[in-house]
Amino acid sequence: MTVLAAVDDFLFRSKIRAVAKHVGAEITFAQTPDDILTRAREQKPELAIFDLNSTRADPIATIAALKADPATRDVPTIGFASHVHTQLIAAARSAGADEVMPRSAFAAKLAEILSRG
Repeated sequence: MTVLAAVDDFLFRSKIRAVAKHVGAEITFAQTPDDILTRAREQKPELAIFDLNSTRADPIATIAALKADPATRDVPTIGFASHVHTQLIAAARSAGADEVMPRSAFAAKLAEILSRG
């Protein structure tokens, strides 16, 4: 499985990288909206992961842009955030995120998520 991830937190990136290696998924990290959109068009990932709290990725607008672009609209997207950020979670769903979950659930299901495909 090829995965594009927009995650700022260094420790969480390390965890995602380690789990991806364990399950045989190829992970690419991108941080800016332009980088994310370019990589999504070029790499055609099987999944895009967004830390909805990312300050660099502008995840809500970037998810909306992915879903509006015919070249990337079919890329499944998963967003995660603290469960207390209900407005952010609702905004991600409105932007077109296919799945949105609390950070704790994402961390617990990470191996399963990266093994889909």
